[in-house]
Amino acid sequence: MDPQVLLIIILALIILGFIFEKTLSYINLKHGEKPVPEDLKDVFSDDQYEKSKEYRRENYRFGWISGSFSLIITVLFIGLGGFGELNTYLESQFTLSPIVQGLVFFGILFIASDLISTPFSWYHTFVIEEKFGFNKTTQKTFWTDKIKGYLLGAILGGILLGALLYLLYELGTDFWWIFWIVITVFIIFMNMFYTTLVMPLFNKFTPLEEGDLRTSIEDYSKKVNFPLTNIFVIDGSKRSTKANAFFSGFGKNKKVVLYDTLIENHSVEELTAVFAHEVGHFKKKHIIGSLILSILQTGLMLFIMKELIFLPELSKALGADSLSIHINLITFSLLYSPISAVLGIGMNIFSRKNEFEADHYAKTTYSGGPLVTALKKLSSDNLSNLTPHPFYVWLNYSHPPLIKRIKALNANQPL
Repeated sequence: MDPQVLLIIILALIILGFIFEKTLSYINLKHGEKPVPEDLKDVFSDDQYEKSKEYRRENYRFGWISGSFSLIITVLFIGLGGFGELNTYLESQFTLSPIVQGLVFFGILFIASDLISTPFSWYHTFVIEEKFGFNKTTQKTFWTDKIKGYLLGAILGGILLGALLYLLYELGTDFWWIFWIVITVFIIFMNMFYTTLVMPLFNKFTPLEEGDLRTSIEDYSKKVNFPLTNIFVIDGSKRSTKANAFFSGFGKNKKVVLYDTLIENHSVEELTAVFAHEVGHFKKKHIIGSLILSILQTGLMLFIMKELIFLPELSKALGADSLSIHINLITFSLLYSPISAVLGIGMNIFSRKNEFEADHYAKTTYSGGPLVTALKKLSSDNLSNLTPHPFYVWLNYSHPPLIKRIKALNANQPL
């Protein structure tokens, strides 16, 4: 294919994707202005509901400004051959092996991208989140997180990218299935040890202390034969007042994690119901299912990549004079974005189904009432959108909207 045609396709995908995303966000914003549904009138006071709408408006305006800036920079950089110019500069100034040059190339792009996005991230944290009472992040924590993120990205990202480049140069099109094995091992490892090795770099985990809550959770665990070994409290209040809970890992490394902000604002019954929901994910094998789907998606991406990654036209489309593997990785990621978006929709559908199943498990093994109350409190405390547009939900939501979860929990029939 003509490199110029490829360039036009890439720019069109970027621009049309931005227009589609922002149009849908506007439709979702207006849909969220609807009155509170009858079943949710006890969630927000009038003042709280107005605050939630203003929070969404503020984030929508911010998304437009930051997104437009990013779009302009991206289109100009691609359209003016920035990737090719950077590649030519590195080749002319340094004598590097192709693998090292690729790592330096992506390192420069990562740092440049982060320098551009950091002011927006800082503003969102210290202005918008602060304005609505969510932010608890200090300046020290913000910048320390940045440094840690850089180091972690350099180590983990460097190892994976280096392995990919090595296999590409050494094995040609046979790289894909070997790297698929490598990335599969990495994904499984991270699923098992992420909360043990990575998250403690940013947050403190402490075992849930003795008391009414631990007793209630232990009693429930015995009832459903859940091997309770790792239940932790994470210091989410270090960065935000928003609350959450999650299940991670499998085997002996599985963990249920409750945010300290969740514990502060909910009763023992509500917290046990939330715990029951997380146990539901374990009992229904949702973690394993999501892991398998993620691995299969990665294999599909690598299989398609092997068909395109060695085409010189992809390099020339982004301004290179000849074949450049690391530029082709960027070109491929841009061309693959529609497929990735479609697969993302499928993953969201799968995730929403899992959430309904976990809710039903909590309802049938513990109680639906406390879970409903907990979900309502979470929505109120987090200023959630109570009336998102159905199409926006279908595309973007990994969890069902609150109203659908409550109706399912209150229904007499199984989910």
